[in-house]
Amino acid sequence: MKWLYLALAIAGAILPWLSNLAFIREYGASFDLGLFVQLANANPAASSLSRDLAIGATAVVIWMVQESRRLQMRGLAWVLFSCVTLAFACGAPLFLYLRERRLEGACPPLKSANAKAMVPLDLFLRCSVVLYHLHIDSDVADIQLINR
Repeated sequence: MKWLYLALAIAGAILPWLSNLAFIREYGASFDLGLFVQLANANPAASSLSRDLAIGATAVVIWMVQESRRLQMRGLAWVLFSCVTLAFACGAPLFLYLRERRLEGACPPLKSANAKAMVPLDLFLRCSVVLYHLHIDSDVADIQLINR
């Protein structure tokens, strides 16, 4: 099963970035996050998918942090980094791959001092809240434009 997770992590890194590259080609070389979020909420279907991903990803990330602490897993920082820089579609399967390896005993546990040095959940949650508010702010701006 772990190899399926690894294949999904690779696909989850490549496929979203193909769309990101298309966005960059179409809207300019600089990645305009505001425009990206605005387009992700361009219609009700896109808004539904964006909010579904934001809420689902936040719940799964909370679980990943707790599970990695419980199992004293290595690599959580890389998982969270890939969620933010590549795609959640890469980070979640990567976590599952690393978790399977840990459960098989292929990776030794973290020492307790290192377990405390893991990326804090608070930082990721704050970033999630900021991104969620970007979604809300774009909706408010849309409503204000409609009401004018």
